[in-house]
Amino acid sequence: MTTKRLRILVLTCSTRPGALGPAVGGWLTETLAPVAKGLDVDLVPVAIGDLNLPFLDEEEHPSTGVHHHEHTRRWSRVVDDADGFVFVTPEYNYGMPATLKNALDYLGPEWAWKPAGFVSYGHTSAGTRAVQHAKQVVTTLRLVTLGSTVAIRIADAMREDRFLPEARHADAAEGLLAELVRVAHALTPLRERERADAVEGPLPGSYARPLGPDDAAEVTVLQRCCWTEEALANDTLAIPALHETPEDVRAWLADWDTTGLWRDGRLLGMVRTRRAGDDLHIGRLAVAPDLRGLGVGRWLLRRAESAAEGCRRVVLFTGAASHRNIALYRQQGYVALPDAQEDGVVSLAKAVVPV
Repeated sequence: MTTKRLRILVLTCSTRPGALGPAVGGWLTETLAPVAKGLDVDLVPVAIGDLNLPFLDEEEHPSTGVHHHEHTRRWSRVVDDADGFVFVTPEYNYGMPATLKNALDYLGPEWAWKPAGFVSYGHTSAGTRAVQHAKQVVTTLRLVTLGSTVAIRIADAMREDRFLPEARHADAAEGLLAELVRVAHALTPLRERERADAVEGPLPGSYARPLGPDDAAEVTVLQRCCWTEEALANDTLAIPALHETPEDVRAWLADWDTTGLWRDGRLLGMVRTRRAGDDLHIGRLAVAPDLRGLGVGRWLLRRAESAAEGCRRVVLFTGAASHRNIALYRQQGYVALPDAQEDGVVSLAKAVVPV
């Protein structure tokens, strides 16, 4: 699971001139700023009134992700980049504002598998009936609602025309953010499976996607697990993958094209490629030790080889005593290069057959 900072959208929903919404949204982001820093979260305040969204005017169904108007494409990018949402909403006639319903209806896949929390305000019910109304809609969009909420009675929060909620409201807001962060992390695998660059993996429930610097922590753990056996087989600890820090891994993830195989937030395997002249170099082919013998290594190898179009050959290397690896590569058509063994390392290559 990636360790990138979570991006939480704080959406102020009321657009009525002189509404209390901006004050509530401002109080919320200010109150939660220290907590968000500790949770490694970016709070992004957005007001629906600033989005300039007319009543839904897209011809295509939102589930298609096809947006013809710039205001829709802009809103799509904002929502797609977010990892979770806090809706700051009043209650209008026992329901949520039409502006919130309209903003929700514009999009489809962008909302899916992200947590949604609510901060409501109102008079008798403190806005809770608006929240119940909104939950019926957001769950249909596959947003995951939280148990924690913040409900503010306006009479309890106003002091001489100033919005000054009580300490219990701040405590409730902190609890909401903490729960939202936990749920956002838990839902990450579901969101990643539906990324445009994700493909179905060889094991039930697995998927592959490109790895980047934010995945350095998981890659570091996988390397330590996999290359410990290599060290024992080759009777040496002089294996770079065993000694790289997360910072070292982050650096090479930025330079290599790397594919990771995931399931339920766990990195199961990986492989990296890079072109050098007419050669495609493959490296760091790794499979979690408990999953060996299931064809994962062969699948990752074929995935890496698919990047060899236009190359003359594919080149890789392994430890001279890594007999399991050498047998796999030979089965896939690799042969040892002349004078390939040096310092306990065997280099192998396979010619690329033009399509």
